[in-house]
Amino acid sequence: MKHRWPLRIARFLVFAAVALVVVGFVVMLLWNAIVPDLFKGPIITYWQAVGLLLLSHIFLKGWGRWHSSNGWRYDRWRHRLDEKWEAMSPEEREHYRERLRQRWGCYPDEQKESKAQTQT
Repeated sequence: MKHRWPLRIARFLVFAAVALVVVGFVVMLLWNAIVPDLFKGPIITYWQAVGLLLLSHIFLKGWGRWHSSNGWRYDRWRHRLDEKWEAMSPEEREHYRERLRQRWGCYPDEQKESKAQTQT
């Protein structure tokens, strides 16, 4: 029972390699079917498609662990915002709300309220 972990690791590595090959070919085929016709872009090779996958992962997810959007980064961001919010005076909170209204057109709580009012 204890000696099964090498088999599990080997299965995972084989699965990861097959997944990389399949996803790389899918990206290459989709790129070559869409981009050259629509945008007059270049036709890419398999390794360029794998590079695009890696580059998009770095740009969109960063170098950290592969988490969903509700992962530890969101929790850490939310915790920091809550700490700042608790440290603010009522005047600072209102100033912050006003800046959000000016920048985005409304404050997040107002969006929830307006959705609730339109649903009733």
